[in-house]
Amino acid sequence: MNALPETLLAPLRRAIASATGLDFSRESAADFTRRIAAAAQASGERDVETYARRLLAGVIRDHVEELARHLTVGETYFFREPAAFRALEQHVLPRLLRSRQAGRKLRIWSAGCCTGEEAYSIAILLDRLMPGQGGWDVTLLATDINPSFLERAAEGVYGEWSFRGAPSWMKARYFTEREEGQFQVVDRIRDRVAFSCLNLADDVYPRLVGTTGAMDIIFCRNVLMYFTQQQIDRVIARLHRCLADGGWLLVSPAETAFRPFSGFVQEIVDDAILYRKSSHSGEQLPPHATPAAVALPASAGRKFPKALPLERHARNPVVRQADAPATPPTARVRNTLVDAARTSANDGRLAEAAEWCDQAIAGDKLNAATHYLSALIALERDQSSRAVQSLTRALYLDPAFVLAHFALGNVRLGQGRRADAERHFLNALALLEGRPRDDVLPESDGLTAGRLGEIIEALRLSNNNERRRGIS
Repeated sequence: MNALPETLLAPLRRAIASATGLDFSRESAADFTRRIAAAAQASGERDVETYARRLLAGVIRDHVEELARHLTVGETYFFREPAAFRALEQHVLPRLLRSRQAGRKLRIWSAGCCTGEEAYSIAILLDRLMPGQGGWDVTLLATDINPSFLERAAEGVYGEWSFRGAPSWMKARYFTEREEGQFQVVDRIRDRVAFSCLNLADDVYPRLVGTTGAMDIIFCRNVLMYFTQQQIDRVIARLHRCLADGGWLLVSPAETAFRPFSGFVQEIVDDAILYRKSSHSGEQLPPHATPAAVALPASAGRKFPKALPLERHARNPVVRQADAPATPPTARVRNTLVDAARTSANDGRLAEAAEWCDQAIAGDKLNAATHYLSALIALERDQSSRAVQSLTRALYLDPAFVLAHFALGNVRLGQGRRADAERHFLNALALLEGRPRDDVLPESDGLTAGRLGEIIEALRLSNNNERRRGIS
């Protein structure tokens, strides 16, 4: 196999760094070419130079997952870097459990989870500290760019090498032995982790609510070291936005040598260096601001609605009626309110986000996207009835709102109304017909038409299987 010519080598390294964040500038030409040749063969292309030219011609984004299978190397094990887990057990979790006691929700993300050992280590630690989760709603998300890693992680089967340095009690209590030298994570731990494919170099996170938003803890260890410095800065900034106020970021000891983590307060616990999202980290909105605290933009010759002042009482805020505006608010005012709702939701301040959204709707009742946003916030607050009302209004205003059909199908699926769910899923698929697969859907935070179609078909398959079993 011949090495790639320099005219292709340098541009391809830059293109891969841009698409995946992975920095191969220091790797030898021979090693880098071997990786690209493996990806080329897997894609059906025998000639590595032809494959490289195709990638540079603009199709590299379509091959990110295939490239990731051959460009990333998995090397991890259970309870890797024990100091981090001691800090989690003795310092981070106790503080979070006290501060989140009112809502009793905990959201943790293993970003760059590789083959799953880190995510399962977190799940095992939570099981020991919170048997049966102690009445808490715990979300544990694990993501990686490499689909092969995720397939192995979801299977949860590991050899002896993954247990090096692990506590002696772990294997007997949390694994079942399969064939010789192979052990599988017990179902109750496997079921606690949701695995998903995510490229940290893509600007598709944080999501508005759910998924990667309002996280309490993010593990992103031994990942940043493979990125370019420019990508490191971008990823840290995105992870900062993904964390709720007071949330924690854990990186590997080697990665603490990177540039100062803007917006974070560094805390040293024994041998672990941790980063906590500061409540005064330069966010656009103060972390605990009420809608009354943000001034709306003014415009000559137009009277805007006043922000509704709120009085905080023991249980619920009381809203005083402001003077009715002489004219409806402009799109700029609505966008200000919607941005405030999004920021609050991403920071986990959902009641406040709902208040912002209600103000935006009061000023402009005919905007379907704002009703959709209100529905997402309601779902995150476990208010399914309110979410259904908001989604129904969004579809009344815009019958072609694909994501509203999809969201309503999901709600009905969760309610056991499988026939209704199927109807909404079919409506969404009909609206997706004819759209380019890479067309990014409005209000989707980067979700493409093709990816949404795949998600819907997977949900329909599961739904229809259950309906055939007589569960309806």
